Amino acid sequence: MRQIQFREALREALSEEMRRDPRVFLMGEEVAQYNGAYKVSQGMLDEFGPERVIDTPIAELGFAGIGVGAAANGLIPIIEFMTFNFSLVAIDQVINSAAKLYSMSGGQYSCPIVFRGPTGNAGMLSSQHSQNFENWYANTPGLKVVVPSNPYDAKGLLKAAIRDPDPVIFMESELMYGDKGEVPEEEYILEIGKANIVRQGKHVTLVSFGKMMKIAYAAADELAKEGIEAEVIDLRSVRPIDYDTLVASVKKTNRMVVIEEAWPLASISSELAYIVQRRAFDHLDAPVIRITCADVPLPYAPTLIEASLPNVARVVKAVKEVTYAKA
Repeated sequence: MRQIQFREALREALSEEMRRDPRVFLMGEEVAQYNGAYKVSQGMLDEFGPERVIDTPIAELGFAGIGVGAAANGLIPIIEFMTFNFSLVAIDQVINSAAKLYSMSGGQYSCPIVFRGPTGNAGMLSSQHSQNFENWYANTPGLKVVVPSNPYDAKGLLKAAIRDPDPVIFMESELMYGDKGEVPEEEYILEIGKANIVRQGKHVTLVSFGKMMKIAYAAADELAKEGIEAEVIDLRSVRPIDYDTLVASVKKTNRMVVIEEAWPLASISSELAYIVQRRAFDHLDAPVIRITCADVPLPYAPTLIEASLPNVARVVKAVKEVTYAKA
């Protein structure tokens, strides 16, 4: 099977859906003339023209609002934020307009819109450009929140998001746009809300999503060298969450470690820990451990970034703690 980059998988999903449905259009900063800040939309202006690949001013609240209005009137906008850090400028349109439109109209209006772009740390970008808001958006009824970890999932989930009648937050990673992975040439769509067990194991369940899956894979490899078999689950989406797959795994392994890049308070990992103790308490042989970012604005210095973010060593240490293995 061919291997393509994460950005190419996203571009294929966008282009295929725009060819399939003339109502779909892309709008955001630098998406057209510059081919996208991360070259996701490279060449799309030439194919679809300026009416469907639209450059905007630096005004997230404005073009997010235009997108919501367009969705309410029958179009299918894809709104690109150059980073989800900038989505805070537009959060009123996302939460108070897009997410609530169907409910507040008594089902008379739907809002088929996708807000997409990079999230989280991407190196030495400091505290205002390195934040994770997956749990913020997942806390909002009316939104779906998707966080793919590889090119295959990125394409299949983005196509699903574009076809979804509800607003979808689609969070990528600047550090993953160049990642390569196998992606079929034939069309496929992945179900939003269905987790993927990417590695079978019997001693502990490792759960993550997005680029933190790289930490989960690497930790599982290190643990395997010491005879600890980790079952690794990629959530793929954090609203809805596939609780059934998660709970079934914990009932088998009796232990869980969650890896998440966001801050610890009121995080996705907090929700997962609650659900597991609620639905699988009698199966737990150790407390759930969460590996998150330190509870501080992310620093600029590389050494402090490394100290703040989840890493393989922290995950391995946590697994040894819950499995009562010698450190």
